Amino acid sequence: MSAFSIPRRALVPVLCASGILVAGAAAGPASAQGQLNAAYEVSLGGLVIGKGNWAVAVTEDTYSAAVNGRTTGLLASIGGGSGTATAQGRMTAGQFVPVSYVTSILYGKKHETIRMTLANGNIKESSITPEPPVNPDRIPVTEAHRQAVIDPMTGSLLRVAGTGNPVGPEACRNKVSIFDGRMRYDLRLEYRRMETITAKKGYHGPAVVCGVFFTPVSGYVPDRFAIKYLAERRDMEITFAPIAGTRVLAPFRIKIPTPIGAGLVEATEFSSVAATRTAKTN
Repeated sequence: MSAFSIPRRALVPVLCASGILVAGAAAGPASAQGQLNAAYEVSLGGLVIGKGNWAVAVTEDTYSAAVNGRTTGLLASIGGGSGTATAQGRMTAGQFVPVSYVTSILYGKKHETIRMTLANGNIKESSITPEPPVNPDRIPVTEAHRQAVIDPMTGSLLRVAGTGNPVGPEACRNKVSIFDGRMRYDLRLEYRRMETITAKKGYHGPAVVCGVFFTPVSGYVPDRFAIKYLAERRDMEITFAPIAGTRVLAPFRIKIPTPIGAGLVEATEFSSVAATRTAKTN
């Protein structure tokens, strides 16, 4: 859920689950084609605690994303954690339409897998293995909360409408509803500023910085400190950079202040290429 959950749920939630990677799909013409390969470091209070890799492929008709991560340093020595997540879907009228989402997290001796299938923005099936214990304090997820949502991986990619430069203030004018298999929440972006960024490997150029605001809806325990803390934050930020050959932006840097230090997810590699179009034949 947040930087606090790294020791408990390994690295993948930091990279692709609920409150950190955000965005939405804006209507517009179909995207071109491109691929992204990125590597990230996760730090807390200046100490690197995790690393991950992310691959994204976008075509005119489909998209896919896959991430894997692991804890490092002290966290690895006291239990360690690792995880993977994948998402697939279609590009329809310039929008992401997710079809499937799977995340698997291992921490110590505990292992959890979440699977979801979606159709037209609605959750058709979802499961958590092993099945978590019932918590009477958890706000129930209703069937209505499973409608008009996207998964967290799809929610990490921002499709910008129009024909102008996608890296600009318009990218941040967005709100999206996400269901991660356990929790439903809303995320709203707000334009903050433009920056020039340089990855150690790959991208150098303009990026847009968006403030992000988290609103829990259901599937959470209201008294949990992390939920209250994130819902009250007004200083969380995500820096988005473009995937070459497309109008899709992906997170380059994520800043989440925490009571024990600054939480930061930052790309050390952000390499993207425009893919060659394949002519359709009858």
